[in-house]
Amino acid sequence: MQLWGGWMGWEYSEKTKQLFMDAIHGKPGTHLGEIENPDGFGEHGSITCGDAMRFTFRVKRHPTDPILDVIIEAKYLTFGCTSAIASSEALCAIIEAGNYTPIQALQIQNQDIVNYLNGLPEQKIHCSVMGAEALEAAVYNWSQKRGIDLKTCGVEIHNKEAEEGRIVCKCFSISEPYLRRKIKELNLRTIPEITHAIKAGGACMSCHHVPGGLQDILNETWGGPGAHAATGPRLIEATPLEVKEKTALSPYQFMKQVEKALEQHVRPLLAEDGGDVEILDIKETLVYCRLQGACAGCIGATQTLKMMVEKALKDYVDERIRVIQV
Repeated sequence: MQLWGGWMGWEYSEKTKQLFMDAIHGKPGTHLGEIENPDGFGEHGSITCGDAMRFTFRVKRHPTDPILDVIIEAKYLTFGCTSAIASSEALCAIIEAGNYTPIQALQIQNQDIVNYLNGLPEQKIHCSVMGAEALEAAVYNWSQKRGIDLKTCGVEIHNKEAEEGRIVCKCFSISEPYLRRKIKELNLRTIPEITHAIKAGGACMSCHHVPGGLQDILNETWGGPGAHAATGPRLIEATPLEVKEKTALSPYQFMKQVEKALEQHVRPLLAEDGGDVEILDIKETLVYCRLQGACAGCIGATQTLKMMVEKALKDYVDERIRVIQV
């Protein structure tokens, strides 16, 4: 079956694979979908970065005290790999089984999701973090609708507006406030640990050792230069591809620019899921290509080509480019 290709290169637990298969086939009791007029709505991630999640829930309202509302239904829409979908299923199952209030649901940590799945590959831990973040955003939305001041309940919600700030990882648009918070929350001590947990630094790697980059933030958080530092040479910050006049590019130059954009901005993301992309032909601004490896059999292959591959080529080569799946 073609969907099994999504597991190539990763050792998922049987439970993870079963949850994934049940979800994409719409088996009764699964949670893939969206609640109409939800009591809580939250999103996390970015499709252009490879993973995104929308989380919605419905509550049974308490007649007198909204803090005692209980979540009775949870659903998600996830753009991502096998582990992203399975992690989202796990989150919904844990919440519904626990009869949690929204505030109680915030006690669910990414490690709870990993444990429910009987483990995840280290490179896929960010999928469990994504679910916890989307839940937090949905609880914040619920509190606003119900007129609840979460701070008076001893809850600090890190809504999106509060975490706007300097972008440290430009490839994944990860801000400094968010990065500092997750380093402490998840006890991240090295750059590889940051990448595995929240994907920062996992693409071009230019944010690893530049001033104000990942290593500097690690040093400031855990106590001085060299503390738990990742090994490896310091990298010079990469710059985007030069913007050239469209008419100045010969067909050969255009092809080389396309290849460079794929190599720098697309393949590192696909490689995280065991995939790749192959160019089959280029005709003017039409780029004919297909996904390879684990990504070839993924149910989100068409979206990946459109939202990741095509967007990168538009941003770094020519906004007129269209990617054609072969």
